[in-house]
Amino acid sequence: MIILGIDPGLRTTGFGVIEKQGNALRYLASGTIKTDACEGELPGRLRIILHGVSEIVRTYRPAVAAIEKVFVNVNPHTTLLLGQARGAAITALVGADLQVAEYSPTQIKQAVVGTGRAAKAQVQEMVARLLVLPGLPGTDAADALGVAICHANSHDALALIGAMSPQLKGLRMKRGRLV
Repeated sequence: MIILGIDPGLRTTGFGVIEKQGNALRYLASGTIKTDACEGELPGRLRIILHGVSEIVRTYRPAVAAIEKVFVNVNPHTTLLLGQARGAAITALVGADLQVAEYSPTQIKQAVVGTGRAAKAQVQEMVARLLVLPGLPGTDAADALGVAICHANSHDALALIGAMSPQLKGLRMKRGRLV
């Protein structure tokens, strides 16, 4: 299964493509989509993100995509802009009929490093180790690869829970215990 991970950003959107075969993960590609040529023009930046993600999908033909959720920034304007960049990337993904999973930064760091409060350098290092890369990827590419790794590790567990859900119907929890 080929998985595309996206780390959205208005100036730089990271992407990472991995392949999962059984329990093994294999690096296919990573990089960034840069929108600096638009010099502050929001619609132009969004167009570059939309077309860039679409091109990556056409090139690598992923089976599924995953994207980082927007976190609330100190500056609401920055959060809004990031959300629009994320929307352009999601539009490209769903336009290609891909299923899109979403993960918080904490979930991604937990899946890659083992702690939800990991620093960017720790994510870069673990991504390089997990995918047996010859060097460290850039921060945006590493974050996108982390999103893909998170999905690769979560996909099987989510599928198992989905398969079990009819059997769990009617069970109730109280204070973390089945009743």
